[in-house]
Amino acid sequence: MKLFQGAAARSRPTRPPRHGPPPRAGVGTAFGTFGELLQGVLPEGRQGGEGDGDFLVTLPVARWTMATFREGSASGELEVWPPRKTKALRLARMIAELAPRAPGCAPPGGVLTVSSVIPEGKGLASSSADLVATARAVGRALDVPMPPARIERLLSRIEPTDGVLYPAIVAFHHRSVRLRAVLGSLPPMAVVGIDEGGSVDTVDFNRIPKPFTAADRRTYADLLERLTAAVRRHDLAEVGRIATRSALMNQTLRHKRSLEPMREICREVGGLGVAVGHSGTTLGVLLDATDPAYTRRVTAAAQACGELTGGGRAGGGVTVYRTLTFGRPCATAPAIPATVPRTGQDDVP
Repeated sequence: MKLFQGAAARSRPTRPPRHGPPPRAGVGTAFGTFGELLQGVLPEGRQGGEGDGDFLVTLPVARWTMATFREGSASGELEVWPPRKTKALRLARMIAELAPRAPGCAPPGGVLTVSSVIPEGKGLASSSADLVATARAVGRALDVPMPPARIERLLSRIEPTDGVLYPAIVAFHHRSVRLRAVLGSLPPMAVVGIDEGGSVDTVDFNRIPKPFTAADRRTYADLLERLTAAVRRHDLAEVGRIATRSALMNQTLRHKRSLEPMREICREVGGLGVAVGHSGTTLGVLLDATDPAYTRRVTAAAQACGELTGGGRAGGGVTVYRTLTFGRPCATAPAIPATVPRTGQDDVP
């Protein structure tokens, strides 16, 4: 038996010795959002939509992008899969330029793979999640620190971006890519969402002049103040009212034909309000997931939304999203984001 084992061991092929250090690799993740709780323009922005008055308030949900980066490629260059993720490839090249290397050496090559369950072009922060996950993955692999401020600076050179790099509900200047304030976290909610169909390009949308008046801008400032207080005291009813008001005000910028029917569904099932992808094609009824009547409400909302969409023939059907809750908010994103565990024109859900 010993002779047989020894012969078998000698007959096994041996791996060639590895020369140099193993290829470096990194993984990064980022969550998406269900549109925004609030989006508009503040008085501090200049009339006509320019300046830093454009802002949004995120609504993080349990939909994720994962990016993996492995140093080295057959071509010796940076590559991305799938090939359509050209913005992520551009960001990876920018980070590779920052990587420490010997004088005279070219930036490292590698393969970036971006995997996501966030629908694209719907207003769910798919592009922002791709870029944030990419920054974290490439930064880890190439030993380039990626604090939020650096990610913001890099992303500002590519496109307007949601605040998904922060593990909290945040007010964010998406056009200038700058954090305004960390608002905190909310108790868990569900979003019974529909998709009106089609897609919207984030860059093209943000080129559209904002039709908001000075009075509208003052209203947005008031809504932001109210929303900040509502998040602080975990007032889901007020959050729903503000989300609905923001959806109504956005109709002049990007009209959603299903908004009024969705408001009616919200009233019928006892929902909190209606949230929308202000730059996208999605709308959703907000529900308190801790409500003892939650199961009945979410079932009724999903059935009504299914009837509204005709079983998904006109758009993307019905999807139920769960919002993310976070621990104590902070202004610095961690290495990996935290994981999941009623009336009047102004205030009617």
